[in-house]
Amino acid sequence: QVQLVEFGGGLVQAGGSLRLSCAASGNIVNINFMGWYRQAPGTQRDLVARITSTGSTNYADSVKGRFTISRDNAKNTVYLEMNSLKPEDTAVYYCNAGVVVISAPYRTLEVWGQGTLVTVSS
Repeated sequence: QVQLVEFGGGLVQAGGSLRLSCAASGNIVNINFMGWYRQAPGTQRDLVARITSTGSTNYADSVKGRFTISRDNAKNTVYLEMNSLKPEDTAVYYCNAGVVVISAPYRTLEVWGQGTLVTVSS
């Protein structure tokens, strides 16, 4: 019913920048929150940043001051601006959203994107 499609991953040198975007589509009534998680090989998937429908944000300590999350509610899209990238930021980045759909208007469904690889070289 709902799809999340991510764009913007790739290879960048340490100190560089990348911008990820994630667009939600489907029978959407509302998106309560959107966010980004990341998973490096052999590790668990961890929250990077999240933003609510009213614009409240929270970030992992490791990215505060370097990453900025934003969203365009009209386009059902969330962005992650990543600056001053470090090799330890290398991971697959997953888009995540809490979505209310037409067929289930009293529930928030959690949806995941397919992931996009970010590689930061030293």
